[in-house]
Amino acid sequence: MSDAHEADVRGIYGAVTDDDGEAGAREARNGLRHMVSLSVQKVADGLIDPKLVLAWLMNALGAPAVLVSALVPIREAGALLPQILLSGVVEARRIRKWVWVAGCALQGVAAAGIALSALTLQGWAAGLAICGCLAVLALARAACSVSYKDILGKTVAKTRRGAVKGVAGSASSAAVLVFAGLLVSGLLQDRAPLVAAIALAAALWILAALIFATLEERPSEPEERAAIDLTPLREDPQFRRFIAARGALTATALAPPYLVILSGGDGALQQLGALLLASAAAAFVSSFVWGRLSDRSSRKVLILAGLAGAASMAATVAAGALGWTEGLIVAPLLLFVMQIAYQGVRVARSTYLVDMAPKERRSTYAAIANTSIGVLLLAAGAFGGALSVAGALWALSGFAVLSALGAALAFGLREVERS
Repeated sequence: MSDAHEADVRGIYGAVTDDDGEAGAREARNGLRHMVSLSVQKVADGLIDPKLVLAWLMNALGAPAVLVSALVPIREAGALLPQILLSGVVEARRIRKWVWVAGCALQGVAAAGIALSALTLQGWAAGLAICGCLAVLALARAACSVSYKDILGKTVAKTRRGAVKGVAGSASSAAVLVFAGLLVSGLLQDRAPLVAAIALAAALWILAALIFATLEERPSEPEERAAIDLTPLREDPQFRRFIAARGALTATALAPPYLVILSGGDGALQQLGALLLASAAAAFVSSFVWGRLSDRSSRKVLILAGLAGAASMAATVAAGALGWTEGLIVAPLLLFVMQIAYQGVRVARSTYLVDMAPKERRSTYAAIANTSIGVLLLAAGAFGGALSVAGALWALSGFAVLSALGAALAFGLREVERS
């Protein structure tokens, strides 16, 4: 690489991360590769959103409702619960980027399988095939998640990791905004454009894997041990508190669909399109800001985002009780604020975990945390589901309390960015 090109790379990286020249050329190159590959991957995520795209597609294919309702649990639990089994696999490797590369490429293959199933199958057969491909995609995502925090910690220094992830969130959300706008407009009502979008997602995952493969990762010292290691959970009280706080803050992810229920609308596709639009817009305007703030104090971002989530949910309950959520203005605004809170939690929880975990145990910490959150997510979802029997307002009230509890638990965490 020429000196001029290297200077350009460092200049771009420094401007994005507010680096004062401390980062070396290797970190700058790696940081930009992180940003590009994560952005591409997140666009693919948005194009294949189970809550919106796959649910509508399976309905169009005549798949039974029981399979449509299983999409989100398959995606979320499948991506979180296996991670504790995968951490040993990651830590036994000297070069760990290949786990992420393989997982990302496998997501592309699974997405291609979903597109092929949509083109060739109908009814139960289509539903079962799509759910099976989504399960493979979720497991591959688990491998990416459990390896990524360790790779990020090895290749990007503290105080710049949040900015790297924040840039990816904002950049990718711009593309998802366009897609969401088309959904809301009704231009993508036909099945063929959605199948094309899923096929595009498959290609993007392969592209992200190819970009990430060029990362310059220094070898780690392999650790041969049992696949399941719960030592950090037993011996680190701050880690336990972080898991508890993050578990309570899952309310920010679970609450938005209940607002969609309250908002009414002309049809399920328009309602879910509005949710995707609000989520993408929130990510676009807030991810980078949350990332920069997390580099200063991810603990304070968790507190702020938890309180913002609780306030937005409480405001939604009040608006719903007054009958204001069925209009065209109030519901999207509430969704927007709620999703900004969710983005804050999402960025801060990742940054905090990477910065708090010992250098050689990041994969273990990430695996335990994510597997634990998978269980807590199911519990919180069941909690909201039970409350929703009495109505969506009750579920949102319960989630508001959970979000406030998460902020309170985060208040007791120690600062890790400057330690």
